[in-house]
Amino acid sequence: MPVEGTTPEPVEEPQWVAWTLQRLSGSPFRAKFRLTDADRAYARAKGRAMIDRHAHEMLRARVGAALPIKDGKQTPWKGHPVFTAQHATATCCRGCIMRWHHIPKGRALTDTEVNRLAALVMEWIDRDLRDHPTQPGPPVEVVKSAAPSQPKAAPTATMEPLF
Repeated sequence: MPVEGTTPEPVEEPQWVAWTLQRLSGSPFRAKFRLTDADRAYARAKGRAMIDRHAHEMLRARVGAALPIKDGKQTPWKGHPVFTAQHATATCCRGCIMRWHHIPKGRALTDTEVNRLAALVMEWIDRDLRDHPTQPGPPVEVVKSAAPSQPKAAPTATMEPLF
């Protein structure tokens, strides 16, 4: 695992994302985060492009300002895959961003910084989804009888809104 101060920070974004996720995995607090089944279902239903758009929007709105409102308490712990990923990737508040990503407080995030942090959030979500593939539904019960019966209605899956 790279050790801060001894391993130079990669410049290229894909290498930086992998390097940063490796660093974050060394933190017991950051490493404990996982998406809920509902968040995984939501992310898969909406698709990567939509979740990436949400990541950019949430980063800009919640931590992008020079002095975010309620800094340190502005990112919910659950309710959207991006929220969980922000805590896992230390992009949840300006204090964590400063401590882990060396972006100082007191100035707005640049578009480049938002894009880089969003890429980090998205890779974390992608990894969680790869580590937890979709589970097949329960087998459909087949009932045989001599008399013809009405066909059984297929079970429907519903998901409550996440926010």
